[in-house]
Amino acid sequence: MTWQPEESALLQIMQLLRESQSPNTEVQRAIHQKLQDLNQYPDFNNYLMYILAKLPDEAVATRSLAGLILKNNIKQYYGDLHEEVKHYARVCCLQSLGDAAPLVRTTVGILLSTIVKKMTEDGEMAQPEMLAALVSCLDSPDFNVCEGAFGALRKICEDLSDELNNDVVNRPLNVLIPKFLQFFKHCVPRIRSHAIACVNHFVHIRSQVLMLHMDTFIKELFQLAGDKDNEVRMNVCRALVMLLDARFDRLVPHMGDIIEYMLIRTQDDNEEVAKEACEFWLTLAEMPVCTEVLANHLERLIPVLASRMRYSEMELVTLKADEDDQSVPDREEDIAPRFHRSRACGGSHAPQQAKVGDEEGDEEDDEDTEEGEEDGWPDQTVTIWTLRKCSAAALDLLANVFKDKLLPVVLPILKYTLFSADWLFKESGILILGAIAEGCAQGMQPHLPNLVPYLVQCLSESRALVRSITCWTLSRYSHWILEQPQDKYLEPLMQGLLERILDSNKKVQEAACSAFAQVEEEACTELVPYLVPILNTLVTAFGKYQHKNLLILYDAVGTLADSVGNYLNDQEYIQVLMPPLIEKWNTLKDDDRDLFPLLECLSSLATALQGGFLPYADPIFKRCVNIIEKTLQQALMAIASPEQFDTPDKDFMIAALDVLSGLAEGIESHISQYIANSNVLELLFQCMQDRMPEVRQSSFALLGDLTKACFQHVQPSIGVFIPLLGTNLIPEYISVCNNAIWAIGEIAVKIGDGMEAYIGMILEQLIGIMNRINAPKTLLENTAITIGRLGMACPATVAPQVANFIRPWCTSLRNIRDNAEKESAFIGICLVVNANPVGIAQNFVFFCDAVASWTSPPVNLQEMFHKILHGFKSEIGESEWGMVSAQFPKLLLDRLNAVYGL
Repeated sequence: MTWQPEESALLQIMQLLRESQSPNTEVQRAIHQKLQDLNQYPDFNNYLMYILAKLPDEAVATRSLAGLILKNNIKQYYGDLHEEVKHYARVCCLQSLGDAAPLVRTTVGILLSTIVKKMTEDGEMAQPEMLAALVSCLDSPDFNVCEGAFGALRKICEDLSDELNNDVVNRPLNVLIPKFLQFFKHCVPRIRSHAIACVNHFVHIRSQVLMLHMDTFIKELFQLAGDKDNEVRMNVCRALVMLLDARFDRLVPHMGDIIEYMLIRTQDDNEEVAKEACEFWLTLAEMPVCTEVLANHLERLIPVLASRMRYSEMELVTLKADEDDQSVPDREEDIAPRFHRSRACGGSHAPQQAKVGDEEGDEEDDEDTEEGEEDGWPDQTVTIWTLRKCSAAALDLLANVFKDKLLPVVLPILKYTLFSADWLFKESGILILGAIAEGCAQGMQPHLPNLVPYLVQCLSESRALVRSITCWTLSRYSHWILEQPQDKYLEPLMQGLLERILDSNKKVQEAACSAFAQVEEEACTELVPYLVPILNTLVTAFGKYQHKNLLILYDAVGTLADSVGNYLNDQEYIQVLMPPLIEKWNTLKDDDRDLFPLLECLSSLATALQGGFLPYADPIFKRCVNIIEKTLQQALMAIASPEQFDTPDKDFMIAALDVLSGLAEGIESHISQYIANSNVLELLFQCMQDRMPEVRQSSFALLGDLTKACFQHVQPSIGVFIPLLGTNLIPEYISVCNNAIWAIGEIAVKIGDGMEAYIGMILEQLIGIMNRINAPKTLLENTAITIGRLGMACPATVAPQVANFIRPWCTSLRNIRDNAEKESAFIGICLVVNANPVGIAQNFVFFCDAVASWTSPPVNLQEMFHKILHGFKSEIGESEWGMVSAQFPKLLLDRLNAVYGL
């Protein structure tokens, strides 16, 4: 018997659904809780399904809302639902595919996709029947049924492309793909578009079934190239872009025609179609064949891209960018979520930033951007990917491919746009100039003496969008500016950017703050003479900025601290800078995500201010310890009672660990008093065992910094810390491994021959990393330094293994600057070589090259080098030495002769 609702309960639920659409957030919250409470009744989901499927006279918004709540319940509680509820949902969804209301059809499709996904995850046998039912609906003479089924299948193909492709038992794609291809010729554009979109989901995974039908697929795409429907053309462009990446070989015979087509589509009146076409140039620019394929088309392509870099009318309406809006509070939806970036230790052991979540398989982890960022591109306030941004990114990539060969095409465009009386053209010209900054850097140099002053003038333009893009473009040329006389270029730039940081328009404030942070990174200590106006400006901004830009301002302050270092440790500067930061610190709660950028900022300041940070250290230390302890307790409760307690957000704990690292590095031995009166080391031991890589990454950084600052507190726990470090020497987790290696090296420096007991569990792993092909540069440098430090602590133990690592060891350290870490590593390797000189015989030229890489080695190290080099020469004799040294590059031999008298 078919389930039927109880009338009063149905009316009650419908009333709640209607009330939940109230604009009043308090009402919404109360109704949401009531609806959540109804989940305790097993047939509540049947009521939701009934409202969606069986009440055509009810408001479409209410029916759709019922379906979306049901979708969320299925997604969250599918395993707990009674089989009768699941069956009722499946049957009603299939019956409702052809509902007269498009929004209801869309909701039913989303719900069906969720059901099929959960069935697939649970291995339920009914899944093939569901797919077969949907496929049969495609042949319905009722358009609504066909369209509804296609909408559901499109979502299923999107969510389950891999699962469908890998189903070797039922082989659904053997039916689906040929069926979809039949509908490429359908008389209704919406159906054609659905069909292309469904097939597109299998291109990037290189589905074998699709490969068998590839000729038909490409032929049908070409037939649809001139389709009058915007969505069809958009999906055709998307298909060609995906094929370019997945099966370039199948497009090669048609490449000339495809380029012509994409040039036309990039100029399409519909911006979504044009944006999809523009993705083609982005993808092609990153392929090795780009130069060969595009070289003859640049004269036509570059002007097209430039024309699409102007703001559209819709963007201008959305941005409202020329308002003086500095006093208008930000909407929460305009503020991207913040994610803390864990502390990583670079090759020179200076703390750097690595993005949260980038550990596995990412070999360039420190180059990643935060979620929501777009590789430094402007217009971050508009988070959607626009045609303008896509065109600018394509031009940037093409400039990096073709370099200065692009300039004969670009320079006339710049001349016309940059000096145009139409501000939209001028703004796009400034964007073009910024886009080519990296790729055409060499060829642009003769033009910059005139262009940079012009850009500085543009910082005062009446249009806010011109001011904001000018900030970004100037930051792209900051490297060149810093190579020129400061009074001519840097000082006017600084003055202009500082004025714009205090602009009355929030978009300009954001652009100026971000640009200034870029200049800070490039300029470093060259900013020291300007610290007074810089700090006064930044502090004024603290009292002026709204929520979103305040977060960016923290980053600018932290970058300033990283760049100028202990030059900030001046009471005049500290009294200006710290009060507004501490005031904000005191107002934020421990679970406020705004704490992340402030914690990162304070970590940088603690490192830079050193002893100057002491007055602020105690409350910050205690709060960070409290955050760590509270997070660990919450995590334990969530493990013990997952139904009662949520898993805590560990980003707060990671940020707190990083501030403690900054404190240890900044106030050095003064942190001892805080460590002695806290349980930090017990908490650190727990963090070092956390399952989350970023927690371990920051834990190892803190262990290394505490080892340097107050080893007397760390030493009693070395016996449990070192084995944990040893189990984390896994290169796939790059930053975790990197920090563990660094901490081992710091411990080795402190305990000397006390490392003897631990070398057996560490050295073989370090040698394996040292010989790893294509390992990240910073990881190899850190590993080499730590091996050298182990050699300094226990040379006789390391010496027998020297032949297994000396060559990559030398090549890794030859390019790093002279510093204390490099010195300790080379002292260690010299002691190892003295204990086993034969071990480096086969790679002696690499050792010599590493020795010669020193600009000014300390006297004691220079003496060690001299002894080893002359000892080797003496051991093999003059004639043999002549033959060996004849193989050396002339520059190396000259250097060795000049410094060591070889």
